[in-house]
Amino acid sequence: MKKINRRTKVIIFTIIIALIIIGAYIAGILIPDSAVAPDFSNTKLPPSFSHPFGTDWLGRDLFLRTLKGLSISLTIGIMASLISGAAAVLIGIAAAMGSRRIDGIINWIIDLVMGVPHTILIILISFACGRGMKGLLLGIAVTHWTGLARLIRSEVLQLRNQQYVAVSRKLGKSGSWILVHHLLPHLLPQFFVGLVLMFPHAILHEAAISFLGYGLPPEQPAIGIILSESMKYLSAGMWWLAVFPGALLVGIVLLVDRLGDNLRMIIDPYSAQE
Repeated sequence: MKKINRRTKVIIFTIIIALIIIGAYIAGILIPDSAVAPDFSNTKLPPSFSHPFGTDWLGRDLFLRTLKGLSISLTIGIMASLISGAAAVLIGIAAAMGSRRIDGIINWIIDLVMGVPHTILIILISFACGRGMKGLLLGIAVTHWTGLARLIRSEVLQLRNQQYVAVSRKLGKSGSWILVHHLLPHLLPQFFVGLVLMFPHAILHEAAISFLGYGLPPEQPAIGIILSESMKYLSAGMWWLAVFPGALLVGIVLLVDRLGDNLRMIIDPYSAQE
C-alpha cells in the first residue's frame, strides 16, 4: 500500500475542514425562522437528545439558534473579508507602483489604522453609521486590510524588479499590461490566503462588537447577541446558554485559521516552513 505523503494529508485535511465550515454555513441558512421561534412549554431546558444545546428562557432551541447565528456571523465575515481584501490589493499595488510620495502617504495611513485598537475603531464607525449590519460591516472592512496591503506592496516591489518585467517594458508593454499579465497572477495566491486568514478575525470582531451592543440588533440571532443575552442567566445556573455557542464559535474560528495555514502550506510550502 502506497504511503500518503505530507502534502496529500494536508490537502485531504483542508478539504475536510472546508466541508465542515460550508456544511455549518448552509445548515444555518436553511433553518427556518419558525424553528427558532419561542416555545414557552420548553423554557430553560438543559442539554438533552431532543435539544443538544438546551433551550433558553423563551423556549428556543439553542442548537438551531446557534447554527443560524453562526451563518450570520460567517456571512458578515465573508463580505467584510472580500471588501477588505480587495481594498488591500488595490492599495498595496498603488503604494508599490506609485510615486514615493504616494507610497509614504499610504504607509502613514496603514500605520495610523494599525495604531488604533480595532475594537474601538469598529465601535466608532458602527456608531457613526447608526449601528446595524451596515456599520458593522464597514467597520470590520476598514480595519482589516492593513496587513495584507503591506504584504501585497512588498510582493509588488520584488516583482517589478524581475527580469521578465524589465523585458516587457523594453518591448513597449504598458503598465496595465504588465499588471494584468505579470503581477496579478503572482498576487492571487497571497490574496486568497490572506483572505482566509483575515476571515477568523472578522468573525471574532463581529461577535465582540455585537456582544457589546454596538453591532447587530437584538432580534438577529448572531453569536455575539446570544452570548450577550446569556450573561443575565448564568447566575441562575443556565451555563449552557454561553458554553455551547461560545465553544462552537471558537471551534469554527480555529478551523478557519487552520484552513488558512494549510492553504499557505499548499500554495507556498517553502515560505510556510520558515
